[in-house]
Amino acid sequence: MKKSKTTFDRWMSDPCVKKHFETEYLDLSLSELILAIMDENQKSVRKLAEEVGISKTIIQNLKSGKQSDMKLSNFLNLIKVCGLNLVLESKEKRIQLSF
Repeated sequence: MKKSKTTFDRWMSDPCVKKHFETEYLDLSLSELILAIMDENQKSVRKLAEEVGISKTIIQNLKSGKQSDMKLSNFLNLIKVCGLNLVLESKEKRIQLSF
């Protein structure tokens, strides 16, 4: 008996749909990451923006998904003020950026 594809599998077989999904997923990932960092550190939009040195609008737009990217320097400042480190990892090595 042939197993039927799920709706998701059928959608992902279309290259245009797959590309759009991957782009939207990355945007959602940044928004979810910002929300998790804010929640974990109990920081308001205003407080986080003040500590990072960027406008409240940028944080709010990232949080809501209206803005889909962020300057790397701003992201590094954000994780720094929240006491986090950035780790890049592959199968062979691990690079940790600590503040």
